Amino acid sequence: MTEKAAIDPARLEVVATNFKRRLSGVTSTLERVLPFQARTLGIAAFGPGLTDSIARIGAAELRHFWRRPARRPTRIWHARRNVEMLAGVVLRDLLRMKLSLVFTSASQRWHTRWSRFLISRMDAVIATSAKTAGYLQRPAAVIHHGIDMDSFAPAPDKAEARRAVGLPDDLRMIGCFGRIRAQKGTDVFVDALIRVLPDHPGWGGVVLGRATGAHTAFFADQRAKVEKAGLADRILFPGEVATSDIALWYRALDLYVAPQRWEGFGVTPLEAMACAVPVIATRVGAFDELVIEGQTGSIIPPGDVGEMAAAVSAFLQLDEAAAAAVARAARDHVVATHSIEVEAQKINAVYESVWASA
Repeated sequence: MTEKAAIDPARLEVVATNFKRRLSGVTSTLERVLPFQARTLGIAAFGPGLTDSIARIGAAELRHFWRRPARRPTRIWHARRNVEMLAGVVLRDLLRMKLSLVFTSASQRWHTRWSRFLISRMDAVIATSAKTAGYLQRPAAVIHHGIDMDSFAPAPDKAEARRAVGLPDDLRMIGCFGRIRAQKGTDVFVDALIRVLPDHPGWGGVVLGRATGAHTAFFADQRAKVEKAGLADRILFPGEVATSDIALWYRALDLYVAPQRWEGFGVTPLEAMACAVPVIATRVGAFDELVIEGQTGSIIPPGDVGEMAAAVSAFLQLDEAAAAAVARAARDHVVATHSIEVEAQKINAVYESVWASA
């Protein structure tokens, strides 16, 4: 739904805010869960850089927020960043709009005094993992991100899946997706593959994403290392793709690596496992709450090239039946525990609790 066909303000019960123009993990998870929330709620997004496939409102619609919605005592203003919390506080406490404020935190670090103040002004808080909840100095509902199991599904034919995205159909592929920067551990992934791939000629790697601003020199260094190792035809850097196309790339993989040095939550292991792709992930974010060691993949220390190379090499040495068993277990695990329908229901339940006490 485009902004021109935005939801009727009288039916609008929840505003999911997004004040960041560039694509980010927070934005993509909002865009994915909102349509499932909308099955039972009047909800729309507010902010730039959002897909036209979800309901949105513009700034002009904010004038309706001084009035209650048709069925609720207040509207929910759902923030996921400090600036969005601040806007909600201004609208509710200074402009006296009929709003209740909810904040979702993915951060795994102690908050600044300013952030703690904003969080204290929220009517409810959601944490995306148990680790995240531990950094919040107030009660929070722990709700993991979910995955759309229809959109993220296994490929019937891996070779065809690789051809569909322009990857070599004669190489089995190891992937690493996301922003290209040191925090994301892209260099660890590249260094590990440079160690492992010479002994496994039937395998290649793909680093999907782009570098921005100060990280462009880091990106150039990674490509230079690959060139020097003589692996430019097997470790590929296709760039960034649209969120709507990302599932096609997961389906082309046989192994996914999440090499982050730091992460708030990290949804990519769930997306990969939903596509029946085993995962090697570092012990950061919520990864060790998502990946089952020895069943759906492996958990390794962050920043350790040797450990990553060993984990990748161990998977590449599995026979076909054993690798297929891990792939099936990965898909089965995510289907059973991390569907996006369940995430939407749990978020909506938080809203209901806020309205009940409004």
